Amino acid sequence: HTQTTHTHTQIHIHTQQTHIIVHVVGFPLTVLGGICGKNTAGAFDAPCRTKNIAREIPPCPWYRSLTVHMAIGGFLPFSAISVELYYIFATVWGREAYTLYGVLLVVFFILISVTACISVALTYFQLSSEDYRWWWRSVFSSGSTGLFVLVYGIFYYYKRSSMYGTLQTVEYFGYTLLACYVFFLMLGTISFWASLTFVRYIYRNLKMD
Repeated sequence: HTQTTHTHTQIHIHTQQTHIIVHVVGFPLTVLGGICGKNTAGAFDAPCRTKNIAREIPPCPWYRSLTVHMAIGGFLPFSAISVELYYIFATVWGREAYTLYGVLLVVFFILISVTACISVALTYFQLSSEDYRWWWRSVFSSGSTGLFVLVYGIFYYYKRSSMYGTLQTVEYFGYTLLACYVFFLMLGTISFWASLTFVRYIYRNLKMD
């Protein structure tokens, strides 16, 4: 009975801390980011002249579909962080202490570089097949890394951790889903900006030629 009361007390304290972080830090930063984005956003400046009538897109083979792009664009960034993910999960959900912060920083920069490079490559292959609808595909192609992280999280829960029960399951998968969503937003944004920079560069040079 004493252990149950202590567990409920810890859950109550953790819930209060989460609410404080969300309302004091998360919500004001969200509002501030929206205001800054609205005030600093300008009109879209296309690097070349566009037509009013959309060009017909020829049928593409299966290996250039969105599913294949998501598999490739998600697996390669995930492979760059797969080793560090184990230590991060073991630190957050286990009893190990993480001390390799320098290695984690290096892996983070590797993740950004791999995401940008694979996004540019996939966008180039898509444009070379005369498919100009690259914007959302660039987001989903590398943002799908969050799905691979989710699959790894499921594997870690059943094969590497000793957690059980409804409370631990809900807490684990709740935070894991939030982390995967953060991965999707972060890598999808990086992928989009890398592809946008690439598209602006090549079409600006085409206009100059």
